[in-house]
Parts: sequence; structure tokens; C-alpha cells
Amino acid sequence: LEFRRVLFRSEPPRVGDRLTVDLDWARRYALMRTHTALHALCGVVWRDYGALVTGGNMEPGAGRMDFEFERLSSDLVGAIEATVNAELAQDRPIHVRFLPRAEAFAIPDLIRTKVNLLPEGIEEIRIVDIEGLDLQADGGTHVHRTSEVGRIEVTGYESKGRINKRIRLRLVAPEG
Repeated sequence: LEFRRVLFRSEPPRVGDRLTVDLDWARRYALMRTHTALHALCGVVWRDYGALVTGGNMEPGAGRMDFEFERLSSDLVGAIEATVNAELAQDRPIHVRFLPRAEAFAIPDLIRTKVNLLPEGIEEIRIVDIEGLDLQADGGTHVHRTSEVGRIEVTGYESKGRINKRIRLRLVAPEG
């Protein structure tokens, strides 16, 4: 790609304008690893416990997800952490593709959030597939394989109401 600086006038850049991009790769890569780790967490919790996501947030190297979980104990959280780490170590490939809306919504359990957040007007749905673990509509950046995430450590869990439970995690650097 070729980039050159465009001095912004009073209007924003237009399609076809050439731009200079300064990318903080270390920060972006940490966000990619974190996002993939949260998808692995979601995949494990959905597959093993059938719990929907009710919220989440992330920053480089750490994040949290809220689930529709009635009970959550330290033993259960420990089991979830171990299972997520085992799944990440499987070195699963991650695929991204776009599907027409009708075809995407024909996929069972494509939306793992309690509320479908995809606006009606979106005709093509971006699908992220952690092969064999998690398949969801998603707009975020991810690594290419789960082994790039490294390991996670659950740093806490808490109740956010009768049904909503929060799991906090941080990344542990990949070995090697």
C-alpha cells in the first residue's frame, strides 16, 4: 500500500484520498489477542454451560465478560479458566468471512448476546470462526491462531445481579 499525507481541510477525507496512518502495533496486537481470548471464553461458556453474553469490555491485555449465569463459584471459574487455556493451546485457526444476512442468520446460535445488536440495515454479516470452538457475528480484530493469545488468567468474578455474573481475565504472555 502506498500512503501519503493529506492535509485535512474543513471537510473529512473522501474515498480515494491517500492518508498517512500511524499504527501502534503493540497496542493493536494486544487488543487482537485480548479479543480472541474473550471469544474463547465465550465459546467455552456457551458450549459447556449454555450461558448468553450480557455485556463485556476490554483493553489491551485484559477484559471482562458478563454472562447470564445464575450461579458462579470459584471451582467453576477455575474449571472455565483451565478449559479456555486448553482450547487456546489447541492452536485453532481463526477464519473471517462475510455472508449475506439471511444466510448468516440461518446459522444456529450465531448471536451469543442476550440482545441482537446487529442493525436491520446491515446486509452482509462478518463472521469470525475460531475453528471448532466459537462461531459468531463480530466486527473486531483477531489473531490468526489461538496459540497467539498465550494463556489467560481469571483475575476475578463477581455477581452483577441475580442472573448476571462477570468474569475478568488478563493475558499471560505466550511462551517462547
